[in-house]
Amino acid sequence: MARSEKEATVQEITQILTRAKGVFVTDFQGLNVAKISELRSRCRKASVEYVVVKNTLARIAARNAGWQEMEGYFKGPSAIAYSFDDPSAPARIIAEFAKGATDKPSFKVSVFEGVFYGPEKVKVIATLPSKNELVAKMLGSLNSPLVGLAGVLSGLLSKLARTVDAVREKQSKSESVQS
Repeated sequence: MARSEKEATVQEITQILTRAKGVFVTDFQGLNVAKISELRSRCRKASVEYVVVKNTLARIAARNAGWQEMEGYFKGPSAIAYSFDDPSAPARIIAEFAKGATDKPSFKVSVFEGVFYGPEKVKVIATLPSKNELVAKMLGSLNSPLVGLAGVLSGLLSKLARTVDAVREKQSKSESVQS
């Protein structure tokens, strides 16, 4: 690889580390080309990129991006899964993929919403629901009291209407008895 290509690669990885909402460094050792292609296909469907990186270039990029604590994790076969949209999507996809017999790729570290997390926390991130699921839950929570209030008000109005109707019927019966 020529020096200019290396510099471009370092710049690209630096941009990923600084701009992506979720970046997960993985160890893909033990995966063959077919499995990595399958993982990349799943990632693409969820707007996630999965790229194999050269450790030396990734260390330089981590330093340039201000993530010196990541440098030590770029050892052995390393790849980066990242998303500019949903920060937890890469972790969910990789964790789901790794549930198979190979249990690979495995997580090394992560930069999630601008915070560095070691390998012990990355598995927790993988269990987080997507942004859309969280928004739906929040809207459901906000909507629930309103639905309850509408039900109570509807019941009160219905009861009031029945009461008014009963009073009207009673008055009409008493007027017809008096006549």
